[in-house]
Amino acid sequence: MQQFSIAPRQMLASSWRNRGLIKALVEREVIGRYRGSVFGILWSFFHPLFMLTVYTFVFSVIFKSRWSGGSDSKTEFALVLFAGLIIFNLFAECVNRAPTLILLNVNYVKKVVFPLEILPWVALGSALFHACISLLVWLLAYVLLIGVPHATVLLLPLVVLPLPFFILGLSWVLAALGVYLRDASQFIGILTTTLMFLSPIFYSVDTLPPEYRHLIAFNPLAPVIEQAREVLFWGRVPDLGLLAASLCGSLLIAWLGFAWFQKTRKGFADVL
Repeated sequence: MQQFSIAPRQMLASSWRNRGLIKALVEREVIGRYRGSVFGILWSFFHPLFMLTVYTFVFSVIFKSRWSGGSDSKTEFALVLFAGLIIFNLFAECVNRAPTLILLNVNYVKKVVFPLEILPWVALGSALFHACISLLVWLLAYVLLIGVPHATVLLLPLVVLPLPFFILGLSWVLAALGVYLRDASQFIGILTTTLMFLSPIFYSVDTLPPEYRHLIAFNPLAPVIEQAREVLFWGRVPDLGLLAASLCGSLLIAWLGFAWFQKTRKGFADVL
């Protein structure tokens, strides 16, 4: 039976070795999502633009919401909220798809010699594309409604860097688990919806009752969401110590997920 390496180096070496294939599959997936529609790929721009408009109207006009520690700007709450949603949607899009990555590509398992470990990279690449479009919409809205963005916006890639590795680790685990446990996709859908409301997206951590604030430390998305807001909206430099710790933890999770995937993939063909 074929053995698959679980070495940490192999995790990155495989993606680099198959970078051309990953790029081609990401392009096919992004374009294929809108194939046949009138506006095509422009929908990836219209969708976040529409959602930002809805959030602005609902929260600033109907609910008259204001962010804790913010100003009385009517659009501030919507922009702060949308910044958090960009991060969460990147996570949710990948994780919700992960349990079905192998199930929807059975032909790659049975008929073709294919590097299955790159499928989470493909899903991540597609999600990153849509996240970048959403970020572009956010920046345009900020320029039109508030003014020139803070220079700290340039630090956003550094802030988000740990998240893709965390997502990849979970995706490898869930992709393998989804082969053996078909209910995984249903469970993950419920879990990500719950996590959305338990993450500081619609509220600030400062507004939580003091006895519950320590629980936010167990939410792996909270530091990324909070620090993304810091650099995007508030113009503050992120906590570099926290970023370094998050990156180390995410790399460990990525390798553990990769190792699990490599150990369990030998049985995929038998189950499918």
